[in-house]
Amino acid sequence: MASQNVIERLDEVVDDFSRRVRFFNEPITKGRAKMFVLQHRQNTRYRNSVLKLRVATNTPDWETRMRILGACAEEVIADNEFGGGRPHWAILQELGRKIGMSDAEIESATPLVSTRIAWLAWEALMSNRHWLEGLIANTCAERSNIPGYGTGIIHTHGWFGLERHRWKELFKLSDEQLEFFGLHEEADIIHSNLGWQKVAEQAKALHMEDQVVTACRTNLLVWESYLNGIADGGDMLDRGLVPVTA
Repeated sequence: MASQNVIERLDEVVDDFSRRVRFFNEPITKGRAKMFVLQHRQNTRYRNSVLKLRVATNTPDWETRMRILGACAEEVIADNEFGGGRPHWAILQELGRKIGMSDAEIESATPLVSTRIAWLAWEALMSNRHWLEGLIANTCAERSNIPGYGTGIIHTHGWFGLERHRWKELFKLSDEQLEFFGLHEEADIIHSNLGWQKVAEQAKALHMEDQVVTACRTNLLVWESYLNGIADGGDMLDRGLVPVTA
């Protein structure tokens, strides 16, 4: 019962996140889509090659540690189960090419100020906290890819289901061309369910229910700032302006 209560509280935090973030609830534009590729490719590489490895190092449970490392390997080395042996950042770069971006443009991108600030915030939240708080930092944003949070399409299909739907309309792409969003829908359900249950079990055992709920809320505030920074940077691209980078 206590574990379920933790899950219910965490789900409420994720639902609120999904309902309020501008990037989810405002229309997608070509500039915003392009900025998502430029920033999220970098973010995927940094979180999974640096930040999540620190969480794995701090995690005492061997099985959980191996699952974290396996998920990181899919993101930055090779996803043999869902991605045809390609890392997720490379599949995102392929998506960028499909919407008219060049490899040179994608590979030369630098972080927005908002992205750099998000990395610094996550470093504090994932490197210098109790391992259970770090674990929630690993899984909380993936949770928004699970159907059931927010309203409309994101409620029915999750965050990346929403992106797949609206990128399909904006760029006239097929589901096959939008595989980046499809593979995350599948992979994130697996990753998030494992992390969500482990957090609930351990929070009860360690009497850390309030701490993990607070950690979830704080991490999602950082994600909100990161995503809204992408929206703002994309709006500048739509206006022909140069976004401020760090």
